[in-house]
Amino acid sequence: MSAILFGSISTLADTSELQRESFNKAFATHDLGWTWSREDYLEMLGASGGADRIAAYAASRDEQVDAQAVHLTKSQIFQEDIATAGISARPDVAATIADAKEAGFKVGLVTTTSTQNVTALLEALTPEVTAEMFDVIVDITSVPDRKPAGDAYQHAVRSLGDDAAHCVAIEDNIDGVTSAQAAGIACVAFPNANTAEHDFSAAQQRVDRVQFSQLASMLPTDHA
Repeated sequence: MSAILFGSISTLADTSELQRESFNKAFATHDLGWTWSREDYLEMLGASGGADRIAAYAASRDEQVDAQAVHLTKSQIFQEDIATAGISARPDVAATIADAKEAGFKVGLVTTTSTQNVTALLEALTPEVTAEMFDVIVDITSVPDRKPAGDAYQHAVRSLGDDAAHCVAIEDNIDGVTSAQAAGIACVAFPNANTAEHDFSAAQQRVDRVQFSQLASMLPTDHA
């Protein structure tokens, strides 16, 4: 059996700008006097982990903040706002999932964001993309280490009873590509609007839209 593994919530729907806006609302809630412009945010997206970004930004300004508390507020705002944002799945994502299931493939969502963020996104995308469409959903509660560590993908492969060589990952950020490859999984870069300028040369392919036939062609011929 083979599997298509979506590597972050932003491979399903481009939430990057909504996330940035949520950070800025959280900063206002905590009276920090910070505003991240799109240009600021683009520079921060090379690495995963919102709390880490907050802590690093505070350090760069020689300020002391409770990064975890600010990030918790940001996540709560994001989860509330995504419900009314009118988001839709990225190009051909729903069709790719449907085609994969029809061909007998398993489909996974392999992220190291919170359970609450995953739930909020999938509820916002229903009925276009639903939790029930995934054979495995991995989030930060599933593994000890965030991406770029390979733990999340290794956990997904074990949960599916599959082999890494029979899986292909879809990622929108460099840490995600590194994570997939650390687990021995071929990876397609599917950048979002805010990661489009990143260097995805480490990925096997880079695409502007996902298609099941292209993903399946990356797997061994005995994948079915």
